[in-house]
Amino acid sequence: MRFGTLRVFNDDTLTPGAVWPLHPHREIEVVTYCASGEFRHADENGEGGVLKEGWVQHTTVGEGMWHSEINNRKDAPMRFIQMWFTPSAPGLEPSVEQRAVEKADRTNRFLPLVSNEDREGLTILSDARVLSSFLEAGKKISHPLEAHRGAYLYVLGGGPVRVDEEEVPSLGAVTLLDESELSVRSEGDAELLLADVLVLEDRTP
Repeated sequence: MRFGTLRVFNDDTLTPGAVWPLHPHREIEVVTYCASGEFRHADENGEGGVLKEGWVQHTTVGEGMWHSEINNRKDAPMRFIQMWFTPSAPGLEPSVEQRAVEKADRTNRFLPLVSNEDREGLTILSDARVLSSFLEAGKKISHPLEAHRGAYLYVLGGGPVRVDEEEVPSLGAVTLLDESELSVRSEGDAELLLADVLVLEDRTP
């Protein structure tokens, strides 16, 4: 919680056919990543979309939205990662968009999923970027970090990986501050998520 513009990072699993009932949110930018199974989103009008493994959704909640998270399959559990970010302005108009991502697109590279400036990803209305990677055993990748930015790296599965020679196991996370680059080397095939965010100077929680 509360790492720069990243407010919340949750790893949730829903049992087969489970529904997280309609509930309200306000003034957040939400990024949802389907880690396994099929994730279905629905708003108060029943509208939404389905994410498959590796796919991503961005939601501007803004002035307010009711929504539910649903396991779209009745024969398998569904795991999803949900990240909340501080919006760039209050009272934004709610919207939902999603993107299909193939495993090959993110293999041995950090693929931008959402970004406030990179046209390759969905647009997020926060000073933040989210990237994903499937890193094969023995491979190494890096991501540059600008001044006043921090990195939150999460190992979704597999690994372990090494960041500055520190081992990060499966389901482990690491934060990086005051560095010009994040460098990751995997000792086993690993699924990774990276949040690159603005970190305020005083870093007050």
